Amino acid sequence: MADVKKKATRESYGEALTALAEKYENLVVLDADLAAATKTGIFKKAYPDRFFDCGIAEANMMGVAAGLAASGMIPFASTFAMFAAGRAYEIVRNSIGYPGLNVKIGATHAGISVGEDGATHQCNEDIALMRTIPGMTVIVPSDDVEAKAAVEAAILHNGPVYMRFGRLAAPILNDPENYKFELGKGITVRDGEDITIVATGLMVGEAAEAAEQLAAEGINARVLNIHTIKPLDTELILKAAKETGRIVTVEEHSVIGGLGSAVADCVSENDPVPVTKIGVNDVYGYSGPAVDLLKEFGLCADNIVATVKKVLGK
Repeated sequence: MADVKKKATRESYGEALTALAEKYENLVVLDADLAAATKTGIFKKAYPDRFFDCGIAEANMMGVAAGLAASGMIPFASTFAMFAAGRAYEIVRNSIGYPGLNVKIGATHAGISVGEDGATHQCNEDIALMRTIPGMTVIVPSDDVEAKAAVEAAILHNGPVYMRFGRLAAPILNDPENYKFELGKGITVRDGEDITIVATGLMVGEAAEAAEQLAAEGINARVLNIHTIKPLDTELILKAAKETGRIVTVEEHSVIGGLGSAVADCVSENDPVPVTKIGVNDVYGYSGPAVDLLKEFGLCADNIVATVKKVLGK
C-alpha cells in the first residue's frame, strides 16, 4: 500500500465544511483557538462571517454551539479530541446531549498518532466517553473520502454527533465516485471465512494490509470498516460472527469502552464468539514520532497479523 495516496482526515474535515457551506446556509463553524490545526481555518478564510473563534475556552464553545443550535443553526464545534470530549464533557452531556440539540462536534488530533504532543494530548478515551451520552452519534471515518461524506451525513442527521478525525495522513481507500456513506452501516472491505477483523478510523488501512499478508499465508480474513461506532451495525457484525466464528477488533483507542467493547457487547448478547481486542491497553501514551508510536502500541498491520495467527492457533 506504499503507493496509495494519503491525507489526514482533519484536512478533509476543513475542506468538507467549506465545500458544503453554500449548500447549507445555516451551517456555522466554531473553534477554540486551533483553526490552523483543526483545518477549520479553511472555512474561516472562505466564510469569515460564519466562523466564531471562542478562544481557549472549550466548555464555553460547547455552550455557544448549544445556543446556536437552539436558534436553528447547524454549528460545528471544533477542537482537539482531548478538549472536546475531555475538558468539555460536562457541557456536552448536559447542554447538548440532554436536550438533544443539533450540535456537531469535530474532534481532531485523536489517539496515539498525535505523536510528539504526548500523553496529555493523545486522547484514547473519547469514543468511550461519547458512547455513554444518550442520543449521541459517534463517527470515526477511515479516510478522506469517508470523512467528507461523514460531514454531510452529520448535517443531514438531526441530533448531536461526535466526529473523530486524525492528525496523521491516512491512506485513501475509498473511491469517491462509488462510495456511499450511511450512518450506522458498516462496510465489508474484504470478504473471508476464517476470521473477521473489525476496524475503525486509521486502523482500517492497517487491517486491510494485514488481510493481504494473511492471504499470502492461506488465511482468509474478512475486514469490516465500522465508521459509525454508535449506532453500531449489529447486523453486519453478527453475520460475520456467525460465518467466521472469531473476531479481532482494532482501534486507535483504549480497549476499554471503544469499538472493541461495542463489538463484544453485541456478540455476547446475541451470538457469542471469541473477541480479541487490539488497542491501547489501559496505559497512557508518550511523546514520539506517530508512526513509531503506532508500532510500539501494536496498532499496525504486523501486530494484527500476529494476533490473528495466535487466535487461530497458527
